Amino acid sequence: MNVHLIVLVAYALGLMTIGMRLGRYVRGASDFFVAGRSLGPGLIFSTMLAANIGAGSTVGATGLGYASGLGAWWWVGSAAIGSVVLAFWIGPAIRRVAAAHDLRTVGDYLEFRYSRSIRGIVSALLWIGSLAILAAQLIALGSILEVVAGVPFVIGCAIGSLVITTYYTAGGLLTAAWINVIQLTVKLGGFAIALPLVLQRAGGWSALQTVRATDAEYWNFWRPDTSLGLFIAFAPAFVISPGLLQKVFGARDDRAVRVGVGLNALGLFLYSGVPVVLGLAAQAMFPDIADQKLVLPTILMRALPPIVGSIGLAAVFSAEVSAADAVLFMLTTSLSQDLYKRFINPAASDARVLQVARWTTVVSGTLAVALAIVSGSIVDTLTIFYTLLTVSLFVPILAGLYVRRARTPHAMAAIVAGVSSMLIVELATGGRGWGLLTPALVGLAAAIAAFLIVVTTRGARDASKNQRRRPFSASAKATADPP
Repeated sequence: MNVHLIVLVAYALGLMTIGMRLGRYVRGASDFFVAGRSLGPGLIFSTMLAANIGAGSTVGATGLGYASGLGAWWWVGSAAIGSVVLAFWIGPAIRRVAAAHDLRTVGDYLEFRYSRSIRGIVSALLWIGSLAILAAQLIALGSILEVVAGVPFVIGCAIGSLVITTYYTAGGLLTAAWINVIQLTVKLGGFAIALPLVLQRAGGWSALQTVRATDAEYWNFWRPDTSLGLFIAFAPAFVISPGLLQKVFGARDDRAVRVGVGLNALGLFLYSGVPVVLGLAAQAMFPDIADQKLVLPTILMRALPPIVGSIGLAAVFSAEVSAADAVLFMLTTSLSQDLYKRFINPAASDARVLQVARWTTVVSGTLAVALAIVSGSIVDTLTIFYTLLTVSLFVPILAGLYVRRARTPHAMAAIVAGVSSMLIVELATGGRGWGLLTPALVGLAAAIAAFLIVVTTRGARDASKNQRRRPFSASAKATADPP
């Protein structure tokens, strides 16, 4: 009898059942998209942290710790730093704008602040890019089921997609926020139990320090090739991610944002060392694992008693599922609200938009399965998403909040320069970049530079126009014109 498989199946069925029951409380698109703007600090904290501890910060970061050592801390650590900025700076400011003008999505905000064209371009980019992060969660789920039950990877991805789309289709953010409470409890409890037992089984911290002891880079906490790349790719993305900002839109007040997102940042800081320690322990006990995405499932299956390993696997399963529903949130809102409602059918009723959102969830889950099968790499697919997110959104969102002169040409210049520069470096180097000049860093620098150039150029042009018009001001005109 496979205890691990029984626990995972029972847990997945429980999530789907609860999600479908909660879905009965969804009365319209407002509940689906922003949970009626009723989320307090507790729900903001749980839905944020549950989303942020996903495939990347569990399976991906553990595999990176196994292969690259201490530098893997920056995967989750960068997300924590970005979350601090979101909690005390960006989050409260953009929530007030959203509440005052009934904005439900980041696309709503971009159109309100800039124009319809900016909304359309960014929504299309993010819809494509978001499939990558959803695929990454399914890759992790498929890997877990492959190790636990010998389920073929393709079928495992499809099963993971079925679980996620079932409960998210039922109720959107309202359902996800409450289910995330359950997932976060299982997740944190599972890792709290598994970590000390794995460390004990590996021989303690002193034994881990002997792993690749002669490899100085492996034990270097700050590695420019790993640490800087992770920081540039992830820290800005966790400030302006639509999936996170739209959860902020659902907060009932600024205090809920500061406390909820702030606690999420603290949770990420506390958790950031966990995948690194698990990766080091796996390197000590199982040094011959060839596939990084199998490191965490292997250590939970082979280094722990079955019942404890099952709890740990349920925690990892929760991590992937909770992060995946956050991505579905981005995909459904981008297509149904930002593209369908705004460009295809502006007269669509609230019920029709809700219907489109639910169908989008199903289609997105299916497409993500296909992408997961083609890609197979968690690190690569997540890097694609977070890089695209950073270079396309970071400048327009921050400038929209804090630069009064920012207009559509400024935002358009930043988006075009950032995305095109990132793609050039990505294609020219196969994603490696040129030393410290990673695709994310080059794209972000190009976006900032383009924005500043347009601001300066247009500012000088406007000043020149004003100078030429000055003789024809009201007072001058009254003097110059004949009576």
